[in-house]
Amino acid sequence: MSAHHSEEAHTGPIKNPKQLLAAVLFAFVIPIFAIIALVYYVTSANKPALGAANPEKAVAERIQKVGMVEIRDANRALKNGEDVFKAQCAACHTTGAAGAPKLGDASAWAPRIQTGFDALVHSALAGKGAMAPQGGGDFNDTEIGRAVAYMANAAGAKFAEPAAPAGAAAAPTAAPAAAPVTAAPIAAAAAPQAAAPVAATATVAAAPGASAAGEALYKQACQVCHAAGVAGAPKFGDKAAWAPRIQEGMETMYAIALKGKGAMPPRGGTSASDAEIHAAVDYMAAAAK
Repeated sequence: MSAHHSEEAHTGPIKNPKQLLAAVLFAFVIPIFAIIALVYYVTSANKPALGAANPEKAVAERIQKVGMVEIRDANRALKNGEDVFKAQCAACHTTGAAGAPKLGDASAWAPRIQTGFDALVHSALAGKGAMAPQGGGDFNDTEIGRAVAYMANAAGAKFAEPAAPAGAAAAPTAAPAAAPVTAAPIAAAAAPQAAAPVAATATVAAAPGASAAGEALYKQACQVCHAAGVAGAPKFGDKAAWAPRIQEGMETMYAIALKGKGAMPPRGGTSASDAEIHAAVDYMAAAAK
């Protein structure tokens, strides 16, 4: 009888593993989470408001532009098919990049010509395969149609070059068509005697928007190859592919973009200026850093 009472006197409240697990949970785990929650609450209460540490940066982020407006001369003379081809289409249709039919390759163009002129123009405007949509770029639908007719006719088609819409200026015979202009050059055209100073001012003012110019040229011409990695072109945003090129230096990349390399023609097959090419290279390199 005394032995039984002695055994009960030395037995604690935990009599099985389930009770032991519950005791550990309430004694250690729950208090630890409670302490973590308390510390998080205290430290978060002391955080400064968004932008309080750097109000200038916060204001700049709130008022940064979300788009850009470009004023074009609606009455400019429309370019002919050859000019549009050289500025917009030559990058792929000269080298056959991404399966594009080469200019003058009758066997490659024959099945396409059989689909008809309207189908070819639709593919050019809407995009097809690796070819990005050409509609809404630097050339209007009529000019893109003229480029399609130029390429198809070089391969044996007999398509008529689309005429200018009613009210549009006819294509120039000697002087090249005026390039799309912004508000500043329009003001310069209105005052011929002050054209040179205004042009200089416009150049300086355009510098902060270099990234926008680079993005515009990339979307117009460069993405045809760099978006899909056509012909070994480093894909946009691919850090591993761009790293060795960036290490060679920006000047080297500028020179390659201007002079061409491998399947990439000089200036990407466009008529862009040196500054625009530099801006496009900067835009693509920045996306891969």
